[in-house]
Amino acid sequence: MTGKWKADSSASFLRRLGKSSHELGQTSGDGSCPDIWELDNGDVVVIGADLTASYAARLPEGVSVDPGERLVVIPRATILAAKADIPDA
Repeated sequence: MTGKWKADSSASFLRRLGKSSHELGQTSGDGSCPDIWELDNGDVVVIGADLTASYAARLPEGVSVDPGERLVVIPRATILAAKADIPDA
């Protein structure tokens, strides 16, 4: 990859990676988070709890959350369910 990556807000949702929160038994709501989606440009969207403020003072050395970014936490089951849909390269 050359140059600085920039999120493309015009990209569309392509497909869910893994299972929905309902399928995983993580919500009783109406399709609420957490979730992982691939966009049509190959980037990935993660929907989860915004815990940026909670982790800000505890980030490891060399890790930062830049302005305009958020630290999002999702359940382990959500990422494990998505593993089969994520290519190795």
